Amino acid sequence: MGFFFQNSTIGDISTGGFLALIIPAIIAINGGKIDIRMRWYSIRYRNQMVRISAAYLFRIKIDGQYLLIMSSRFPHYQPVGGVFKVSPKGQSFLANLGAQDDDLIPIDQKSKADLRIRIRGASVSRFYDWFDSRSGREDSPWREFHEELLSNSILPSSTFPYIFHEYQGRSVAKIRYSPYASSQEIMIFDIYELLPTPEQEEAIRSIITSDRNEFSWFTSDEIKRRGVLPGMPNVTPIAEHTQEIL
Repeated sequence: MGFFFQNSTIGDISTGGFLALIIPAIIAINGGKIDIRMRWYSIRYRNQMVRISAAYLFRIKIDGQYLLIMSSRFPHYQPVGGVFKVSPKGQSFLANLGAQDDDLIPIDQKSKADLRIRIRGASVSRFYDWFDSRSGREDSPWREFHEELLSNSILPSSTFPYIFHEYQGRSVAKIRYSPYASSQEIMIFDIYELLPTPEQEEAIRSIITSDRNEFSWFTSDEIKRRGVLPGMPNVTPIAEHTQEIL
């Protein structure tokens, strides 16, 4: 103990050297938690089929309320957004990976090239590395914003010739068995927040009192409870993944 105090300079150097080595390692581990998880899945579920759905969601919030739209496929409200599309380059990569089209949702002109697939568990890590590279897939949330809010005149196109948005991060749900898909399933969500100009914010505010049923406004508590509130006779179904935008 005496030696330690008498040689504090040596101790400081040793401690500094240790921290210089260990801190980057800790950062690397924390920053790569998803990567590590995917690599584990590739080992643990290597012989099973895994369903993967990768989508982006918009957080559109005004005065403490969130704008949600009615799904065109299911009877519930959900955030503006949708499944990423894959380019021909991405389709080639997925074909080489042995990916199969997902049959949970019928493939039509609207769902064609959606990043909703089934692959062998052994390929999960390779898939995620490709997805994270953003190569060969859609990399902008503009398409669904236009389709779900502008093309049907919920918001005026003239006020939204462009949008600013801020990337809020990614949520990758832990793998779980889905009785609907009858397989293991991984859900990936990239979250964006709309940053409206003053004119765009005014346009959004103007629809808060609208009685159109294609969309509605909800508080965070309503979203957490998925539309079920104590003492309220009516239930407004809200999709589970909506909580990702809170």
